[in-house]
Amino acid sequence: MEYSEKEYEKMIGDLFCRFPSFQKVGSDAYKPGIEHMMFFDQLSGHPHRKYRTIHVAGTNGKGSVANMLASVCAASGMKVGLYTSPHILDFRERMRVLDGRDGSRERLYFISKKEVWDYITEWNETFEHLDLSFFEITTMMAFSWFASQEVDIAVIETGLGGRLDSTNIITPVLSVITNIGLDHCDMLGSTLGEIAFEKAGIIKPAVPAVIGESNPETDQVFERKVLYTNLPEPSFMGDRQRIMSLLTFADKTVPPLWDKKDRILRMMDLQGEYQEKNLRTVLAAMDVLAKGGIIPGAEDGRCNDGTATDMESKAELAIEHTAERMQFHGRWEKLADTPYVICDIGHNSHGLKYNFRQLDEMMESGRFDKLSIVYGAMADKDIDKIMSLLPAHAEMFFVTAPGKRAMSAEEILEKFISAGGNPSKAVCCADVRSALEAAGALPVKNYKSKDKDSTTTDGQSDAARHLVYVGGSTYVVAEAVPFFRQD
Repeated sequence: MEYSEKEYEKMIGDLFCRFPSFQKVGSDAYKPGIEHMMFFDQLSGHPHRKYRTIHVAGTNGKGSVANMLASVCAASGMKVGLYTSPHILDFRERMRVLDGRDGSRERLYFISKKEVWDYITEWNETFEHLDLSFFEITTMMAFSWFASQEVDIAVIETGLGGRLDSTNIITPVLSVITNIGLDHCDMLGSTLGEIAFEKAGIIKPAVPAVIGESNPETDQVFERKVLYTNLPEPSFMGDRQRIMSLLTFADKTVPPLWDKKDRILRMMDLQGEYQEKNLRTVLAAMDVLAKGGIIPGAEDGRCNDGTATDMESKAELAIEHTAERMQFHGRWEKLADTPYVICDIGHNSHGLKYNFRQLDEMMESGRFDKLSIVYGAMADKDIDKIMSLLPAHAEMFFVTAPGKRAMSAEEILEKFISAGGNPSKAVCCADVRSALEAAGALPVKNYKSKDKDSTTTDGQSDAARHLVYVGGSTYVVAEAVPFFRQD
């Protein structure tokens, strides 16, 4: 069969249907253990050994952190691969390369449809024979493609957990764990300590690790993991202090550029209150990479007057423009100005508490006088807790997210009412489009008047003072985004 756009789309559809993916069937797709992946890796020739890697795990923020780190590495003059999941609109979003070798002419590109086609065609029988999952297939596809592109380094985001994740066949130069929250408890454990144990599985012997957020319940898990992983290493000779120097808690350090955090956060195109924690994690990781000689650091030529080095300036700009440089979407992303529409793929209480708090702050600023939330969720989320976090003054538009794992809009409404929500301020919608229309998020179909748009006393239109938030699930965001994109 010859390649064509039509056949490519059919092949991607078949890939989703034939092989279990977590996004479609949830825990049924989860295969604890990496034995199949290790065998597949051997058949593939261990492609990930041809370049350095950075491994990123965590309950929330790992996508933002991975993208920022990739952007910084490219700014340092490297050709960088980036593997993340899930995708929002295009399967190929999962695999990107930002080539920074020619600093003045950086180039971002995704794996091509033809390359995806060729890879699946070549390995199709092996997929069936090894009974691989969708994520195992896409992970090895990414590893192999990065090798073919001769990248210098690749930033690899875990899919779920860490210890038994398909990506955990790599030996990175740095392991990063953003934070630990209660999510995917049916697979990773019901306590923070148990979940931390699974995430800590990406920590390897003699490899430095950065933990984004410290917590008494999880710190000891990471400390034990680093200690016991390295005790057998002859180079450490049982020296506990030297072993523990491999471990950095970002929120217990003052990394380079942290004195500029307010300006960087203000300028960053990745917005959202939670980005401050992600920024600190990235800066701490940069410091470790610099000390390891992976990227240039402040000690490689800071000016005598204390001004930033050229690399620091490049890193600062790379962080500030991560979304643009990496074409990274769905994280506190503005979709429209009038009304002001924001989307975010945050989906658990640990992450959504920051989003909802920021919505409250935006309303309190006086800029907006109406808040609408379009919300859908998967059935395995802590909906009771999430409903208790919702802004009290918001109008709610509940939707059944696409996919078999979704909780119905009617069930979410019941949870909302049980949590003390006002039923007169909530409605169930048939799909994402109807929810957007009911919420007034689509400007073409809303705020119509026989006369001119109605205005408030300060001269702003009603639409301009209307804040709309779309989220709760990657699926909801993925369904919503095309309605706002012109291209």
